[in-house]
Amino acid sequence: MPRITDLSPLSQLLERIDARTDGKAAVDALSTGFPSVDRILGGGLRRGELTVLGGDVGSGKSALALAIALRAAAAGTRATYATSEMPPERVHERVLAIEGRARIDDLRAGTLDERARAELGAVALRLRDRMPDVARLAPGGVPALAERLGGRGDAPPLVVVDPLQGLAAGTRPQDEELAVAVRDLKALALDLDAAVLLTAHLPSLASRADMRPALDDFGALGAPKQHADTVLALFREGMYESARELEGATELIVRKRRSGGLGYADLYFYAQWMRFEDVMEPEGPGTRD
Repeated sequence: MPRITDLSPLSQLLERIDARTDGKAAVDALSTGFPSVDRILGGGLRRGELTVLGGDVGSGKSALALAIALRAAAAGTRATYATSEMPPERVHERVLAIEGRARIDDLRAGTLDERARAELGAVALRLRDRMPDVARLAPGGVPALAERLGGRGDAPPLVVVDPLQGLAAGTRPQDEELAVAVRDLKALALDLDAAVLLTAHLPSLASRADMRPALDDFGALGAPKQHADTVLALFREGMYESARELEGATELIVRKRRSGGLGYADLYFYAQWMRFEDVMEPEGPGTRD
């Protein structure tokens, strides 16, 4: 079939679609580094879009968001990981734990054996030039973050913000501040042509029958539901049930996707390393009604 060569916006879009048909990567999609997650997201996180990742406290939201930033950076994509929950040194500890499969307690206590120490040295060398920029989420909120990132063309293609609650300044009711922050982050994604991944703490879900996070659990006056392009819910049943076969099993559920369908991906969480791995099913990711 002949390719269209005029320069109209629709024709350019068709050229990109043709390129995808020929096996090339989508120019506006950034791989998460987790194949099953990329599949349910149509190729990965998209530039110009806001993705919100939420889950119960302790479910691993920060670990997954950091893993995505690490895998993107390892693949050559510039990324910024901005957090209000820990100083850069603690983030770097997590990086070593995730990538080196080492226990945080062993890192802090200096009780690594020779093999583990050698593995961490190899990780440090491998990531020397392929690390996300680790930034403190300053009290100035989204405007301060935007200033740090620079303008369109200078900002990294991937920006991870951890967590939404760190953007509250305390000058107004928290839900109002968080709603404004979500709206501003969506605008920032568009202004910078960047994929913005935002984590969000959700209220305790253990008191109800189905503990999987629902779209309305994201709160913030409904701002994630309204402004986010994609909303992802992280659910680890082993947090609520002590059965050994449930330990580590994780569902990443798409609760909203503005430009595609819903679904879920199966992941596995190694709590001792704070590391997620992809669980690939032969038939591909499931779907939910």
